[in-house]
Amino acid sequence: MYYKVYNVVILIILALLISGCADRQQGEQLSETRLLLDTYCTITIHGTVSSGLLDEAFLLCEELEALFSITIEGSDVWRINNAGGLPVTVDPRTIELIKSGLVFGEMSDGMFDITIGRLSRLWDFGGELNVPSESEIEAARETVDYRQITIDGNTVSLENPDAWIDLGAIAKGYIANEIAMLLAANDVTGALIDIGRDVVAVGGRQDGNPWRIALQKPFGSSGEWLGIIEVKWVSVLGSGTYERQFEKDGVIYHHILDPNTGMPALTDIVSATVITENAVLGEGLSTIAVLLGSERAQEIFTRTNGFIGAMIVLDNGELLKIGDVDFVNGG
Repeated sequence: MYYKVYNVVILIILALLISGCADRQQGEQLSETRLLLDTYCTITIHGTVSSGLLDEAFLLCEELEALFSITIEGSDVWRINNAGGLPVTVDPRTIELIKSGLVFGEMSDGMFDITIGRLSRLWDFGGELNVPSESEIEAARETVDYRQITIDGNTVSLENPDAWIDLGAIAKGYIANEIAMLLAANDVTGALIDIGRDVVAVGGRQDGNPWRIALQKPFGSSGEWLGIIEVKWVSVLGSGTYERQFEKDGVIYHHILDPNTGMPALTDIVSATVITENAVLGEGLSTIAVLLGSERAQEIFTRTNGFIGAMIVLDNGELLKIGDVDFVNGG
């Protein structure tokens, strides 16, 4: 898992969020925030809706987390990782997400690798923040190879019984997509789904205008924006190196790991915010961008169906705008 940064590119929802707990009439807006997936998840909806629909959406989030989590005992991923290489029968949605991970592996020549679980858990950027030993890194690195995953019908197995799958780099995007489809099927005319600052926009705001999202400047103070973008019917997702990091003996270590070295990736990208038609695609592309650097990222973006645009901040402070994206008022 390339740990997805909660605020690597902070996506602040600027639309008015009106809370409600009782059923509402057509035209009202409901919003609620809950702590799920180790982050804050906010869902805002309007149309002919009720608070019961929000409950259903959050329950779906919990259900999918219980399939995809590397740490929840009994999850599909946990069972695959602890099966000693034997085939494990899993939910079709887990199969679907693993297949997406394999596509990103091919797209990135193996730099995006969902069998990075041993490495990601070794570094544990959510824990004590220590640098593993060279021997520990090498032992974990040797288990990483997405090509060892075998999918046969509804079963998944790992050729190397010591390997671990980690779907954390794309799971939030998948869950956001599923919630968006649930809401769209239940008379919601507009919704904004924010899962750990990964955003999916269904339609627009109540007044018909696009949702407005501000992108914070990396290393800037709170409220210091790169600019504001307006979106409808798209996903906005970000990855980067500048926030989930720590310093040890004068060296800065960030959370996006190169599977070839087992170390934080060397990259010219500080943050990559990607706008796509599909949130899983956006999560994958944003992480691939950081892993491969700006030149190769642009090549991949421009030949990928479903890519709309990207805002990339380089380590020299330069801002690259790729595709159909711009800040409001041309900022």
